[in-house]
Amino acid sequence: MAIAERIRFIRNLRGITQKYLGMMIGFSERTADIRIAQYEAGTRVPKDELINQLSMALEVCPEALKVPDIDTQVGLMHTFFALEDIYGLKIDQLDGEYCLHFDRKRKDFSFGLWDEWIHWYEQAEKYRNGEITKDEYDEWRYTYPKSEYLQHRANMDALREKNRAN
Repeated sequence: MAIAERIRFIRNLRGITQKYLGMMIGFSERTADIRIAQYEAGTRVPKDELINQLSMALEVCPEALKVPDIDTQVGLMHTFFALEDIYGLKIDQLDGEYCLHFDRKRKDFSFGLWDEWIHWYEQAEKYRNGEITKDEYDEWRYTYPKSEYLQHRANMDALREKNRAN
């Protein structure tokens, strides 16, 4: 989710209008809603100082608005939070281990993404079981998606349609 969508999402989450948010960060009453609309539409990109002002007004960490930087632990955490917002990613415990999973009960759950995770799991299992080498697993990951993936997805789509028909 880009910064434009993050600003809109969190503003709506807080129940704040564009005009009110703009005025909170110092824009004039006359232009406040227009300026925030521009940032939310992505026609303007806020500089770090404005991101800091927006984050203070919205009572969030600046990283919650920025496109996450996965090279830092905080950035990675905000990536997970964005995935929770967008795709329903959940953290849970299974047999004393922390794990991530998708909430398939969400009305907007993407089964296409589910299929992609299944394919990733299958490749990871092949690597763990010694069916493919680390180099082959890395080749699959770094060239993802390949035509074999597209074939797998087509197979999964056909299976899902067959199950729906029954």
